[in-house]
Amino acid sequence: MKKFMSLLLVGIMMLSLVACGKSGGGRGELNVGVFYYTYSDTYISSVRTALDNALTEAGIKFQNYDGNSNQTTQNEQIDTAIAQGTNLLIVNIVTSGSVDASQAIVDKASAAGIPVIFFNRAVESDEDEGKVLGSYDKCAFVGTDAPEAGHMQGKMVGQYVVDNFDAIDLNGDGKISYAMFMGQLGNVEAIYRTQYGVEDADAVITAAGKPALEYFDASNTDKYQVDQDGNWSATAANNYMTTNLSQYNESAGNMIELVICNNDGMAEGVISALNDKGYNLGDGNCTTIPVFGVDATDAAKQLIADGKMTGTIKQDAEGMANGIAYLAKNIQAGKDLMADTDSFNISEKVSNKIYIPYATYTGE
Repeated sequence: MKKFMSLLLVGIMMLSLVACGKSGGGRGELNVGVFYYTYSDTYISSVRTALDNALTEAGIKFQNYDGNSNQTTQNEQIDTAIAQGTNLLIVNIVTSGSVDASQAIVDKASAAGIPVIFFNRAVESDEDEGKVLGSYDKCAFVGTDAPEAGHMQGKMVGQYVVDNFDAIDLNGDGKISYAMFMGQLGNVEAIYRTQYGVEDADAVITAAGKPALEYFDASNTDKYQVDQDGNWSATAANNYMTTNLSQYNESAGNMIELVICNNDGMAEGVISALNDKGYNLGDGNCTTIPVFGVDATDAAKQLIADGKMTGTIKQDAEGMANGIAYLAKNIQAGKDLMADTDSFNISEKVSNKIYIPYATYTGE
């Protein structure tokens, strides 16, 4: 009887170990929580679709959460998910670039002993680079090199202006009047796109012997109009542009001749406002104001194909989703989060930061 009981006890212990091996430390079935800053962002929606597909193909169980642009809401969603057994967090943080906000999420993950993958929206500023990501060994970031989009957009805008200066200069004053639409105050991607989208354009333009771009409204010292809700929205850009065109137009001799947007959603809003005034109809018979964006969303690609939009910078939604899924599969296989990532573009400063490259897009 004692021998039987001993064997039974050993059997129970072995079953317990197998069970632990299946659920502990990410070595078995994953239960993933994917937290988006908002579902309403067009680019983020494309990442969500691609990531849903990638995780499903990998056989990874997941649940999506909409933060609705509210950090408190996202934090509560993360707390609830952890309490319900989520063992991997994938986070598109609401408060971009905030060490306090991102560190709070890392601390939640660390306390639960589970990995966290941030993506798309910066978790820390350049000044604090590596501070959050270096605080926990089960933490990583998949995103883009924030200044790159601004640099690429600026060079694309600049070259287009050089190649088409006289056609763009509607009032013939020898200068190009531009508008800039910013997606969100304090967001590092928005800051760099706003800065370099103009600076790099001016560098190309002035090198060709032409005057630098001139912001259309001399009274606006910021030289941009920002979505006050931080949603990078078509609606905000449309409202601004509609108001702008009531005062700055061809009949007044001060028409906005070029538009630079932080993302394609805002570019869509601008084009809609221009369409209402008979511009950018894509019919070959009207004046087209050059409009540039970032993301290369399907809608933007169609606008470019239709001759209503000039160019954009591709932010690779599928590439980002696949990068995130790769790290999730590492956890699924019981590997370190950053295992076997040599083929990715890794930050030179932060070893657990993966960059998905941008590319210019002016039509296929």
